[in-house]
Amino acid sequence: MIPGFTSRRRFSDLSEREILALAISSEEDDARIYRMYAERLREAYPASAAIFDGMAAEEDTHRTRLIDLHRARFGEVIPLIRREHVAGYYARRPVWLAETLSLDAIRAEARAMETQAQRFYEQAAARATDAATRQLLGDLAAAEAGHDRTAATLADQHLTPEARSTEDAGAHRQFLLTWVQPGLAGLMDGSVSTLAPIFATAFATQDTWITFQIGLAASIGAGISMGFTEAAHDDGVLSGRGAPWKRGLASGVMTTLGGLGHALPYLIPDFWLATSIAIAVVFIELWAIVWIQNRFMETPFLRATFQVVLGGGLVLAAGMLIGAG
Repeated sequence: MIPGFTSRRRFSDLSEREILALAISSEEDDARIYRMYAERLREAYPASAAIFDGMAAEEDTHRTRLIDLHRARFGEVIPLIRREHVAGYYARRPVWLAETLSLDAIRAEARAMETQAQRFYEQAAARATDAATRQLLGDLAAAEAGHDRTAATLADQHLTPEARSTEDAGAHRQFLLTWVQPGLAGLMDGSVSTLAPIFATAFATQDTWITFQIGLAASIGAGISMGFTEAAHDDGVLSGRGAPWKRGLASGVMTTLGGLGHALPYLIPDFWLATSIAIAVVFIELWAIVWIQNRFMETPFLRATFQVVLGGGLVLAAGMLIGAG
């Protein structure tokens, strides 16, 4: 932090030298972030990685122009001032978050970065009194505004229609492997495996509150078990299925929701009303699973129907018979 700073400075209180120093450090950070994005994408999305390499190189050019201006006006020593030293100044995500961002999220983050940088240069140019400084800051504001065009030019060079199609297909496949597949497995397990204990309890006791408690315990327990099992059995390195915590979260949450769907109706005191609603919810859940399998996993509709609806119906009937016996 700059000597004498005891708290963050307001942007309006910065001198022109400090504004230039802030711009220099910001360009350095942005170039580093773009290179991190490129490194993150290089193996799976090489064309997009090349685009971020090009954007990082352009940020380096901006930094060089800013340093040249600072050297001409204020000398070689550049004050150490960064985003976190200025109140209200836009922040960047920690670079390590790039490891968890999807391709679309990285692209959106880059667009937001350019918009924020443009606004900074526009405000900085409005405050500058030196003609050369004002001109450079204005030029950089225009450059940041034009980064969409720069990205488009780089995309034309590196991201051919075939490359874009391949990358989009890869991103869709990664989404399926990381979120849809574990979530679907969890929803199936939570919806089907909790049917027998919940409905057996319901028909054995005809007590809606006890049935709800059993259903809540079964749903949460199954969610925790499925979540940890999914996260622990595959680290995703060799299978390419994505981060274990993401898959575990998807599986655990959907397992819990699958069980809670037909447990929550038993908060209604009337046993037969609660049971009628719970049975209706079960069939909605089962058909939702069929739709997800058909839509995202390309499972033939009739096969998915046979596996899920018939199987779930048999489990439901077994629970009712056991509880009523």
